[in-house]
Amino acid sequence: MEELESLVATLSGWVWGPPMLIFLIGTGVYLTFLLRGIQFRAFAHAFKLIWHKEHAGDGDISHFAALMTALAATVGIGNIVGVATAITLGGPGAVFWMWMSGLVGMATKYSEAVLAVKYREKGPHGMRGGPMYYLAKGANLPKLGWIFALFTALATFGIGNMTQANAVANIFESTFHVERWVTGTVLMVLTGLVILGGIKSIARFSSFLVPFMIVGYVGAALVVLALNFAEIPHALGLIFEHAFSPIAASGGFAGAAVAAAIRFGVARGVFSNESGLGSAPIAAAAARTHDPVKQALVSMTQTFIDTLVVCSMTALVILTNKSWLLGVSAGDLTSASFGEALGAPGVAIAALSLSLFAYSTLIGWNYYGEKAIEYIAGPRAVMPYRVVFVSFVIVGAMMKLEFVWNFSDVMNGMMAIPNLIALLILSKVIKQETDRYFKDKK
Repeated sequence: MEELESLVATLSGWVWGPPMLIFLIGTGVYLTFLLRGIQFRAFAHAFKLIWHKEHAGDGDISHFAALMTALAATVGIGNIVGVATAITLGGPGAVFWMWMSGLVGMATKYSEAVLAVKYREKGPHGMRGGPMYYLAKGANLPKLGWIFALFTALATFGIGNMTQANAVANIFESTFHVERWVTGTVLMVLTGLVILGGIKSIARFSSFLVPFMIVGYVGAALVVLALNFAEIPHALGLIFEHAFSPIAASGGFAGAAVAAAIRFGVARGVFSNESGLGSAPIAAAAARTHDPVKQALVSMTQTFIDTLVVCSMTALVILTNKSWLLGVSAGDLTSASFGEALGAPGVAIAALSLSLFAYSTLIGWNYYGEKAIEYIAGPRAVMPYRVVFVSFVIVGAMMKLEFVWNFSDVMNGMMAIPNLIALLILSKVIKQETDRYFKDKK
């Protein structure tokens, strides 16, 4: 078993090394230029479309519900622990590169959603789409589509299930002294109540939970920043200065080179917003719309909300306090920073936020895995998959998950490769759809 764990850890390092990060960010930069900065020139219009209701066109849920379902999966422990890890290993400059990954990732997320809606199809459990469908129907690479679906189904039980359940069990055990099996059982029941109802149930729940948890977390962060208002300019100065210059060791902080800031900032940004992985377009395909570009514009706001808003709040809370200089571990850094500013209530807020973020990720990733299983094994496999997925929640709550984390990282990386290939092959289709939409809009 130790040899297998070592092998998977090594594979994870290879898969998420510089070539993958360059592939991800390079694709985003290419799409940004190809689409003439779609994320900037159509930013205001995209946010207006979030609230637009379409009664015509195929689809199961509204633009807003599709966005909330995708955000449910995206806004997770990466927004809290992932940001802390980036700062711990890459220094404050990592936040700048996280922002850059988010800005170019908006073009990637937009492109994924265009293709997801364009090549989706009706199924017995509602609309179905995503990279497996645009690989098969658009790029004429059905085998690569099947491979994407397989990696997605496998990754779901790791990053989308057991790691999230484990994070909730850990935080409740350390903060509130709740037994892990109790947390796992409650989480399993709550997850089952939502996902067994399918996409409409997931969308209704996500539309309620996601805005509540994001607004609540951002509100708590703003309280901390108001208390530390005088430290904000210094924190921003550290971010911009050390994006391009190394930061020396200080106190319990080990210091970081520019290369580390770039590496960990980009990597944690991509893990948080999932732009390029091919997961979010599966939710986008369920949107009720007659135009792929409309849902794509809504989908790209997901990356902005996740990285430029939620991750930024975490980063500023950390950097306006002193805990990051005292050698606090990445797993405890955000909680310690909230606690430094707000005392015991701050620790509780961080714990509850992490729990809600992890729980929402469970709900959202279940849907991704469900559609992947349906593509591989057919509609009859959906209900058994839901039952197995729910059962694994309590397993995750009880396990030590270093192996599962590395395994999930490998699967996520293997998801990204066929998805990025599809985006490049079908980039002309993306541009044609975009040009048509804005020409008709004039």
